[in-house]
Amino acid sequence: MTFNPVDFTPSQQGAPLESLLIIGDHASNRVPDDLDLGLAPYVMDTHRAVDLGTAQVSALLARQFGCAVANAAASRLVVDLNRHRDDPDVIPHASDAVEIPANQIGEAAHEARLVTFYDSYHARVGEIIETIRPKLLIFLHSFAPMLDSKRHQARPWHFGIMYDHDPRAGQIALDYLYARDIPVGDQLPYSGKIYNSTINRHGDDRGIANLGLEIRQDLLLDDPRCAAMAQTVGDMAKMILSALKGQI
Repeated sequence: MTFNPVDFTPSQQGAPLESLLIIGDHASNRVPDDLDLGLAPYVMDTHRAVDLGTAQVSALLARQFGCAVANAAASRLVVDLNRHRDDPDVIPHASDAVEIPANQIGEAAHEARLVTFYDSYHARVGEIIETIRPKLLIFLHSFAPMLDSKRHQARPWHFGIMYDHDPRAGQIALDYLYARDIPVGDQLPYSGKIYNSTINRHGDDRGIANLGLEIRQDLLLDDPRCAAMAQTVGDMAKMILSALKGQI
């Protein structure tokens, strides 16, 4: 099958964040027409299928700050692009207590889906990076205030900052948010030392300054809140690029 794995928006020459690339591994809830996951339609509009609000925020960042955006074109329930290729959950059998029977497939079908969606996505993102040569990568995600299966575990942070081998951008981002009394988690709610597939492949391995940025989903429920978050992220990215000037 023919599949366009990435929704790409190029940067605007001379714009404030021309040298930033936003990457959204989980920005889409789409499932190709010829692939039936067997799920109720409502599931595809929840955090199980998509990082809610990230497509809207990345579009606002592109429009207002002129950065480039590379968003995945398929749901993470098709394949989780931010896991390593050999991770048992790269094609998830369940997501937050919802079973996905159609993903319990044989070895040949598993490999074919990885080739179609996983390999093509990462190849295209790599091609974009090598073509536009960004100076900063932000891997944009969002997280639920609490998981349905763990309601007792509240997540109070507005932002989470993730990084692995290269902490430069992450530390500047943390300082920026701390200074503005914005609740932020350092390697929370997920750690870039663990959930690091895309960070390592496209950032650390290329020596490009990068960070994983998680935004709490209830702060992205409508256009005004998405706009406020985009403004914060854009201003923070400008600070990171300014602070790293001469190093990148």
